Amino acid sequence: MKSRTAAVLVALCAATALTACGDDEPAPKGEQVPVTATDTSCEVTTTLFTPGTVTFTVTNRGQQATGVYLYGREGTTFTKVVAEVADVPAGRTGDLRAQLETGTYEVACKPGRQGDGMRTRITVSDDGTVASAAAETAYDRALTIELSGDTLTGVDGLIAEPGEKLALKVANKTAGARTLYVLNPEGKRVAELKAEPNGTAETVVTLGAAGNWTLKVKGDGVASLSKRLLVR
Repeated sequence: MKSRTAAVLVALCAATALTACGDDEPAPKGEQVPVTATDTSCEVTTTLFTPGTVTFTVTNRGQQATGVYLYGREGTTFTKVVAEVADVPAGRTGDLRAQLETGTYEVACKPGRQGDGMRTRITVSDDGTVASAAAETAYDRALTIELSGDTLTGVDGLIAEPGEKLALKVANKTAGARTLYVLNPEGKRVAELKAEPNGTAETVVTLGAAGNWTLKVKGDGVASLSKRLLVR
């Protein structure tokens, strides 16, 4: 009976990476990687990993609950669910824990828990240089954008390059919620950060084509603010 019970416990532990097993010992978190989910984006701070346990700490900055999934490859598509956190409410944080083996995966954020979601591909390699490469490629430059009254500071005179990764942090010094939108030269929204009153929000944005990008801030009952971000 003891051996059968142990076998069942092992099977249950193998079935999910999100549940702690054993003698009331919490599952190891391993490497912790921030993920920022909105209604239009899914930003993973690094895409290079070494094998082992990883916890994706998902912060939902969107207006609706989101599901976050880690998919493995099945044939030529990424449809095998490796791990999931089915419901991260708006404004909340949830952990997606998984045991990564060498290979390629996709992290998907699904606002409203529907559709294929916005996906980011990650690579897991046992090459000893991956860890340092991941640290180098997490982002190229960190910027803090401060919102105070009717002003937006922190990006004046900034010139960026196509493909550059910016770690953006919004510091909202006002008494109302503010949302920062990052718009490409075509006016398409590529990222948004909602900061609560006297709060902060962070994400990593990869700049694409050269041109005049726009940082626009909106809030209820106040005039919108805009700043140009030159990419060349």
